[in-house]
Amino acid sequence: MNLLYALAERLNGSPAVVKITAVPDGSGGEEERERLNSLAEGLGIALHFNVAAASCCKLGDLSRESLGCEAEEPLAVNFAFKLYRMPDESVTTENPRDELLRRVRAMEPRVVTVVEQEMSGNTAPFLARVNEACGYYGAVLESIEATVAQGEAERGRVEEGVGRKLGNAVACEGRDRVERCEVFGKWRARMGMAGFRAKPLSRAVTESMRARLNSTNRANPGFTVKEDNGGACFGWMGKSLTVASAWR
Repeated sequence: MNLLYALAERLNGSPAVVKITAVPDGSGGEEERERLNSLAEGLGIALHFNVAAASCCKLGDLSRESLGCEAEEPLAVNFAFKLYRMPDESVTTENPRDELLRRVRAMEPRVVTVVEQEMSGNTAPFLARVNEACGYYGAVLESIEATVAQGEAERGRVEEGVGRKLGNAVACEGRDRVERCEVFGKWRARMGMAGFRAKPLSRAVTESMRARLNSTNRANPGFTVKEDNGGACFGWMGKSLTVASAWR
């Protein structure tokens, strides 16, 4: 949504076409399609929203052609809380995590955005993983306690989801453990090995995050937003929980 607003402001009435291809994660994407189509129509932007077919979601078939992107079209790839669920070299010699990054790099995108939890929960030994998970999700639960009233249905759903993630992170091994988060430094190394260079985020990104926090009725001084090593870090009581970064 922010992308469409920014394009509309920059183009100032000039015609524009935006193509979005969503890779399904279990949902059909229909709600997102309707919301974005309505917004784009109001902004005067021609939006083509497609949900990728299962065939093009196979790692070996990933290409500009399979995503419907023409050679001359600028391509942006958004990995928001997706990469950590890909198995890496500690799970399989095929290493889909790094292979995906290499294949995306071969498509020559103008920008790749990565948003991940700032948590070392991939290859750490069991005891260290327990301590890391308890510290991380403890901070998440503290932020929920401070900002969401008891008894709200949304709070119950979020707490249940946090419980499932924590349980998988510490109690499962091998392919059964899908919660394999890594810290920003590790993602920097993976992106670099795949051929990407970091592109520091504009200060406007962190400023807009702070403004949104300050404007909401649930604003709480415990939430923090800061820039660190080219990434935008969102946290609670000084502990970074999520880091967003951009690459090319």
